[in-house]
Amino acid sequence: MSGEDFELDTDDLKRRMDGAIANLRTEFASLRTGRASGSMLDPVMVDAYGAMTPINQVGTVNVPEPRMVTVNVWDKGLVGKVEKAIRESGLGINPQLNGTIIMLPIPELNEERRRELGKVAGQYAESARVSVRNVRRDGMDQIKKAKSDGMSEDDQKFWEQEVQELTDEYIKNVDAALETKQEEIMQV
Repeated sequence: MSGEDFELDTDDLKRRMDGAIANLRTEFASLRTGRASGSMLDPVMVDAYGAMTPINQVGTVNVPEPRMVTVNVWDKGLVGKVEKAIRESGLGINPQLNGTIIMLPIPELNEERRRELGKVAGQYAESARVSVRNVRRDGMDQIKKAKSDGMSEDDQKFWEQEVQELTDEYIKNVDAALETKQEEIMQV
């Protein structure tokens, strides 16, 4: 393909940037805001049968009341490992065992914990921004390659501007999502 016939696959770039935003939403869902939610255990992995496995694949996660999450572990032999994974996950929840059911009482968030969670949310947002910028870099690299294959300077500027506008839009989305999440965390 010569540089003059270059057509940047902006749909691919958008799809990959959407992936970064979707990943950010998943990470945000795992952050506790003082209410119980089954998705808060999504990032917790258990060493089950020699592989790191999501909790929802070794037991049933339920939210029986606003401040309680339960995990009904299917295999008795994994109860200890699931409890350990939750304890070491950094969620700040103290699991309580009741047979094969692990109960997770969700404590009220204190000011210090809210600030900590706000920082974690900020780190998640920053890694989403980095992902978006990596996609931008890939797009710019494709444009540079097309330029060396004979693309005109006007076309190069056009495509670089397209990629930059896309990047700016997605970075704004990340920032807006972060702001919303931080407000949610700080609500008492």
